[in-house]
Amino acid sequence: MKHTYKNNNDNNMSVLEHLIELRERIIIAFLIFMIITIICLIYAKQIAMILQQPAIGIKFLQLAPGEYFFVSIKIALYLGIMISSPFSIYQLMLFILPGLTQKETKYIIPTITASIVLFFIGIIFSYQILIPAALNFLINYGSDIIEPIWSFEEYFNFIILLLFSTGLIFQIPILQILLGSFHIIPKETMIKYWKYVAFISTIIAAILTPSTDPITQIFMTIAILLLYFSGIFILQILNK
Repeated sequence: MKHTYKNNNDNNMSVLEHLIELRERIIIAFLIFMIITIICLIYAKQIAMILQQPAIGIKFLQLAPGEYFFVSIKIALYLGIMISSPFSIYQLMLFILPGLTQKETKYIIPTITASIVLFFIGIIFSYQILIPAALNFLINYGSDIIEPIWSFEEYFNFIILLLFSTGLIFQIPILQILLGSFHIIPKETMIKYWKYVAFISTIIAAILTPSTDPITQIFMTIAILLLYFSGIFILQILNK
């Protein structure tokens, strides 16, 4: 066919052959996940030290038998999922691309690539800016009365929540591009309601940032608004 990437072999593939190919893609993605997870488990101590760096001056305790061991496994699993996700998406793309038209491929490949890049940028932003700002407030608040001694598992859950939620927040431009490209919500409507978005982003920032200090919430609110207007700007370019 003129507008697809299918060849004759693709067209003649049976349902069973497609399922076999899908199984092979899943196995490859799973093997990559397992390899990365095992590597992360081997270097769990070094990774844990990196995660502890934002918590300056905090002493961590193991409050239950094997807590650190099980947290190490959780760290390896989360990192395995996160790091292997681009490879898994790549395997999925190899499976579905032959059935897409040139126009669909033109949009879906850059969109998925941008989504992955933005997710990791969000994680870096959270680790470098949001987490240190939140921890600085939480550590100093009441430190003259109570000595901060934390459970490493609870600390890790806190870090993971902020990292992944920020990574998801950074998907806002991708969502806008999809909604605008399919004419579900035009960019004019997005511009018209930007004040409501600013209000909602403040609420989201308050929910995602566990501290009550305004600095952390302001950082998150500004990030959401910048992402929102970036999505509008990209839509403007695409519509030209």
